Amino acid sequence: MPELPEGAGAPPTTPVPLAALGLRLLAGPEAAEGAEGTQVHGVHASEMADPSPYLLGGELLLTAGAWSGDPGEYVARLVRAGVAALGFGVTPVHERVPEPLVEACAAAGLPLVEVEPGTPFAAVARTVWRLMAEARTRELRRVAEAQRSLAAAASRPDPVPAVLGRLAAALGGHTELVDPSGPPGPSGPDGPGAQTSERAVPPPVREALDALASRVGGGGPVTATDTAAGWQLAAYALGRRAARDAAGVTPGPPGPPGPVLLLATPQRTPGDHTIAGAAAVLLTLLTAPRQAAVGAGARSAALLSLLLGGPAAEAAALLGPGPWTVVHARPLPGSGAASGSGSADAEAVAALAAGLGATLAAPAGAGGTVRLLLDREPAPRPGWRLGISAPAAAGDLAAADAQAAGALRRAEAARAALLRHREGGLAALVPPGAAEAHARALLAPLGPSLRETLRVWLTHHGGWDRTAASLGVHRNTVRQRVARCAALLERDLDDPEVRMELWFALGTESRAGGDRDAHE
Repeated sequence: MPELPEGAGAPPTTPVPLAALGLRLLAGPEAAEGAEGTQVHGVHASEMADPSPYLLGGELLLTAGAWSGDPGEYVARLVRAGVAALGFGVTPVHERVPEPLVEACAAAGLPLVEVEPGTPFAAVARTVWRLMAEARTRELRRVAEAQRSLAAAASRPDPVPAVLGRLAAALGGHTELVDPSGPPGPSGPDGPGAQTSERAVPPPVREALDALASRVGGGGPVTATDTAAGWQLAAYALGRRAARDAAGVTPGPPGPPGPVLLLATPQRTPGDHTIAGAAAVLLTLLTAPRQAAVGAGARSAALLSLLLGGPAAEAAALLGPGPWTVVHARPLPGSGAASGSGSADAEAVAALAAGLGATLAAPAGAGGTVRLLLDREPAPRPGWRLGISAPAAAGDLAAADAQAAGALRRAEAARAALLRHREGGLAALVPPGAAEAHARALLAPLGPSLRETLRVWLTHHGGWDRTAASLGVHRNTVRQRVARCAALLERDLDDPEVRMELWFALGTESRAGGDRDAHE
């Protein structure tokens, strides 16, 4: 498959193999063996002679050949735009795929597939989106399972080797923790460079890993990647100095670099980067001096047990009485804390934990939420949105976790940097069961999208522009949805009493959902 143009790239979606679409391959580098190597990131149909201005890269471009011009120049434009493959629909314009187009695609290495007569382009697009959704679901399940496994490993008496071993198993490759200030390569079964996977790496991979370790940490980049002998390599600096700098602490001399996590996998699978990032966060916290001071990882075991749904009594026994505060945090879009996918990377999470003075922190989950446990009152952090629980005893952390989740949802709706859980109010005067039954009955006519629109609209006191900005839609879309809500509910949404009742119902639904999540 042709390389994507420099500076461009396929959208951040889970790709699907071209071969999975069942279309006959006429040309391309895999024509003799099938199209397993071609990955499709999207579908676009166009009859323009130059559709490149409307492409992102990685698409299966569908055409019936209504454009005119030289096939070689047409294919060259598609290759420069980073098109993954070309799908040609036979009839009504052409009875068969033009031979000059087949030859041009073969010469350029662009996969060309035939869309048989009677097959709508829309059907091809639906198949791609369905396969992408299925692949994304598999990826999320794999990531969630790996994160649970890593968290469980971090709660063991020997957390660092356990996390490295689980990471190696999850990625199907080689993992190690090295000290760049020491000799290259693994330093022994008990040292920071101990090899944890039984899978041996070829000598060229060993040499490339040692070179990669020297490129990160200290004053250099936090992460680096490379390839060697067909293996995918990555290095993550478990830096403390960068976290200290981001936390606003006056930096001292650079000092020696910290530990470096090295990964080598024979192939790259969707979700690998997220899994590796979660492991890097855990290892950063487990190897930090503050973590060593807590003693044998007991507090890590308590928090991770809590996040995995463990018994509250265990957390209370290991943590002490408290009070403790749970914080849910997400990076603000466009901030330095947010990666390309919108989640926070390992270094950003470590910096947040240092800045808040967190006792413990857990890596971002599938939704991008970072969870932290504090023994003090948190302050706003630049680049982050925080939801904060009420102070709680160690035995009540499950409820505090749900409070922090609800506070973060309210903060996002209000576009606030920090919101705290609020106790009492009218909700405390109504039995939870009766409140939930009323909310279900009142909101039953509305689907999830309309409920979310109504909730954000009420949060902004009926402001069309602010609601549209929060939802990322046009203000006319907000007007249409709110009008639809009024029609389905048969209520006058300009009536303050109606708005109050709906706000109470939506809040009750949100709290009930948070309570269910905390116990699942």
